[in-house]
Amino acid sequence: MPKILFKRLSQDAIIPAYATPGASGMDVASPVDCLIDAGKTALIKLGLAVAVPDGWELQVRPRSGLSLKTKLRLPNAPGTIDSDYRGEVGVIIENTDADPNFVFMPPAFRINRGDRIAQLVLCPVARAELVEVDELPDTQRGAGGFGSTGK
Repeated sequence: MPKILFKRLSQDAIIPAYATPGASGMDVASPVDCLIDAGKTALIKLGLAVAVPDGWELQVRPRSGLSLKTKLRLPNAPGTIDSDYRGEVGVIIENTDADPNFVFMPPAFRINRGDRIAQLVLCPVARAELVEVDELPDTQRGAGGFGSTGK
């Protein structure tokens, strides 16, 4: 079983944890209270650094419950934490709320310390040999792009 090392960079940092024995993702909790205004994007720094084993990556993914119940989205999902990165880990969250029924401005979304805001999934990484060529081999699809194979 791969081992992931976490280092607290802040006393408020919360180490991710699996919620159930069958969970593939570790829940990530916010170490701070914050407001994200409607239409704005925020970086929530976790106060953690991590050592991911060689040959693996940690993917930062949305939590389905948060996506279903709120207008919060992770715009770069899945984000990647590489095995050679040792800086502070953060989660980029966007408040996509733009309700036209508000006369002035939709309300900001409040995230409280301890709220689960994302999940981390450990995934194997395949590395490829990169080769520049003058021609690529033909396929049935060829250069057909978006929608070229039907509905």
